[in-house]
Amino acid sequence: MNTTLEKAFSVGKYLVSPLIRTTDTGRYQASVSIRSGSGRGTHDRVFRFVPEFNTREGALQYAIHEGCNWLQQRNSYA
Repeated sequence: MNTTLEKAFSVGKYLVSPLIRTTDTGRYQASVSIRSGSGRGTHDRVFRFVPEFNTREGALQYAIHEGCNWLQQRNSYA
């Protein structure tokens, strides 16, 4: 398996980093890291998703979408 960190981007005070993993069968799995804070106050959440995708782009878009959805839900409670 090969995991690739895609280009990270900022959403407010958060850094969103999609990760794509190639499975043994040649399909793709998506994960996303959401980081806030800096130095000793850094907090990082990593979400791994169950669906597998036929394309790298499909997995990447899913990771970005799910990361942004999580941030949107979190911010709606603030």
